[in-house]
Amino acid sequence: MTRTEILNPTRFPSLKSPHYSGGGGDASFMEQLLLHCATAIDSNDAALTHQILWVLNNIAPPDGDTSTQRLTSAFVRALLSRAVSKIPTLFSTVFQPPTDEIHRFSVVDLAGFIDLTPWHRFGFIAANEAILTAVEGYSTVHIVDLSLTHCMQIPTLIDAMANKLNKPPLLKLTVVSSSASSFPPFINISYEELGSKLVNFATTRNIEMQFTIIPSTYSDGFSSLLQHLRIYPSSYNEALVVNCHMMLRYIPEETLTPSSLSLRNVFLNQLRSLNPTLVTLIEEDADLTSENLVTRLRSAFNYFWIPFDTTDTFMSEQRRLYEAEIRWKIENVVAKEGVERVERTESKERWLERMRDNEFGGVRVREEAVSDLKAMLGEHAVGWGMKKDDDDESLVLTWKGHSVVFATVWVPI
Repeated sequence: MTRTEILNPTRFPSLKSPHYSGGGGDASFMEQLLLHCATAIDSNDAALTHQILWVLNNIAPPDGDTSTQRLTSAFVRALLSRAVSKIPTLFSTVFQPPTDEIHRFSVVDLAGFIDLTPWHRFGFIAANEAILTAVEGYSTVHIVDLSLTHCMQIPTLIDAMANKLNKPPLLKLTVVSSSASSFPPFINISYEELGSKLVNFATTRNIEMQFTIIPSTYSDGFSSLLQHLRIYPSSYNEALVVNCHMMLRYIPEETLTPSSLSLRNVFLNQLRSLNPTLVTLIEEDADLTSENLVTRLRSAFNYFWIPFDTTDTFMSEQRRLYEAEIRWKIENVVAKEGVERVERTESKERWLERMRDNEFGGVRVREEAVSDLKAMLGEHAVGWGMKKDDDDESLVLTWKGHSVVFATVWVPI
């Protein structure tokens, strides 16, 4: 696409024309424009950047009728934010990047928000089933919950422990404070209050529970958490379970460290030295780590269309909140660099390589979990599915056949 073609708005499909379908062809066209805009920004070509942003803003409004329009608008806003930071004297007077108001969920509202799609529920079910199997017979179960969802997985696990284990154990739950306010979704209560609610809930299920908050941050590979676990090792007949639910991607990888030794590998290596009973790893299956903006934007566009596509059946307020969270991710991936760019998701293959390199072996998820997952998917929109990869013993959540989230279970070897 030449500069002349880019600047000729008559060649663009009108969103109100009968030729605009909101389908894959339009998505490909939007992607190409976004990639050209990214190149122009990083080349400091202010005139071309201005023109492409103007065109995109007109053909993809933020309140567009189709998911492709709203997806593109999210990327336009991210590119605009990047442009303003690179060429502030020009763009701050021409454009003002809009911002989403930070929404803080109540615990009840967050639970309902998470239940809108299988995005998180998929990992909850797969991990909980593996945890129940692994901790049978232990008098104490210590779960380190490194989760993006503020312990929303835990009530279901407590229920299952009360109903399925022969003798419910003492449950110790450890969380890190950094996950409370660093990335969406955000909650409107402190972790101390959240812990109190969980302990009270466990009591109603006749399970004794202890809740511990460790000040620790992803930016140094949760070093203080690992130190705490070394100082206070597991006691006799105590299972140590580390539940990693979409949190390890925030640990800096190789492009942010001065040496080839990634903090992600350091974390996994030190975790392995603790000899945990079980480690669960649930992550989004996308590679957003490239240092090249165009490469990263292309990967992001070809992944984040999925959550936008799934919102077509949502109520307007549900969709607004759901898409605001995705826009936050897109802006972080596209507009930020260095330590500010925290959304650094890696592909399933890369995570599996890291786990094996640090002497963890994969465990096959039981058929009971597969049955539960299929039943859960039946509660959601047509388009959600699941595939099993027998080669690496993973389960993968899919949308219209495209990989979304993977769930894996690991033990030390």
